[in-house]
Amino acid sequence: MSECTHDCSSCGSDCSERTQPQSFIEPTNSCSRIKKVIGIVSGKGGVGKSLVTGMLASAMAKENYRTAVMDADITGPSIPKMFGIDGRADGSEKGIIPAETSNGIKIMSVNLLLDNPTDPVIWRGPVIAGVVKQFWSEVVWGDVDYMFVDMPPGTGDVPLTVFQSIPLDGIIIVASPQELVAMIVSKAAAMANMMHIPIIGVIENMSYVLCPDCGKKIYLYGESHIDEICEENNIPLLCRIPIDPAISSACDEGKIESVDGGCFRDVVKAII
Repeated sequence: MSECTHDCSSCGSDCSERTQPQSFIEPTNSCSRIKKVIGIVSGKGGVGKSLVTGMLASAMAKENYRTAVMDADITGPSIPKMFGIDGRADGSEKGIIPAETSNGIKIMSVNLLLDNPTDPVIWRGPVIAGVVKQFWSEVVWGDVDYMFVDMPPGTGDVPLTVFQSIPLDGIIIVASPQELVAMIVSKAAAMANMMHIPIIGVIENMSYVLCPDCGKKIYLYGESHIDEICEENNIPLLCRIPIDPAISSACDEGKIESVDGGCFRDVVKAII
């Protein structure tokens, strides 16, 4: 064994003298040059992370930024359908080739690797985490200005893998106006702080419904407390998304890129 120089940055040994934390960041594909990566997270499921991911990517692409979406929700992938993409991903000697939308957004999802997109993904946590790493390191993303990572809910294997293996530049927390929102935001914020990932802000989905006759806002889940919760956690509130049948229909028809960006234009400004 060579004599210890106490320079942990150039040493791979795991010894008691190590003073610097070991990095678990995975390298990208040699043909990938990704400038910024934004994770879309939540402390629970069903709040609309995929919708927010799709809307953000579409809004960013409309600002002429080269945009990509990594669907890290391996057991519940919905990104391809939202963008009207079917079939399977191609490959070459350089790696996996992502699908592209009509506006040039690059997409990678497990649904693009399955024979049938409705087949369930019945894999254990370590296997799922390994697939997420492959999406980062084996996909030929090319030149990307902004990548959005649609993450599964909670603080389990896959979110932890993304936080540790992918160099996130920040996260956006998605919440709904229900009473659980304080816990949802707090859990996601606590995980980000523990992993030293910047929090860009919070987006509230299903915030209200506009009356089709008078235009009045109807709060189906009662009064929202998102302003107070964001203030308590010192996190900016970026956007409130209403319940809008037109948005739901566009997602079902694979036409999310046609939806008016609305407040997402302001979110894009907050990111860039």
